[in-house]
Amino acid sequence: MNYFCLMEMGDKDFAGELHFSASRSSGPGGQNVNKVSTKMELRFHVASSSLLSEDEKALILEKLANRINAVGELILVSQSERSQLQNKEKVIEKFIALLTRALTPRKKRKVTRPSKASREERLELKRQQSEKKERRRNSGR
Repeated sequence: MNYFCLMEMGDKDFAGELHFSASRSSGPGGQNVNKVSTKMELRFHVASSSLLSEDEKALILEKLANRINAVGELILVSQSERSQLQNKEKVIEKFIALLTRALTPRKKRKVTRPSKASREERLELKRQQSEKKERRRNSGR
């Protein structure tokens, strides 16, 4: 899979704004882990992005605040695979999924009323609970 096609989200190509670094992983791989830098770290500076509008930047900073450091970088890491390329693809997929989820507006809840059947069911359950407690009260004396 070509990871450059993964960096595109809609009409935006983030390839120039993503910074990658590799380091030794703690994941599976035996001695390979000790020798090869397979862990991939993706850094994306939200505030300096030219592809995002100010509203989108504010949304991302608000919704992904726990993943953004003090400098304003969104940091994602992948170390589950044994190859650097696979980890790079995974971290890019994670990035696109996170941005998509953060920028997708939540549906407004339609205000509804409980149905007649659900109200009757709730009242029936309350009656049963009341009877159960009433039986406990009478049998204890």
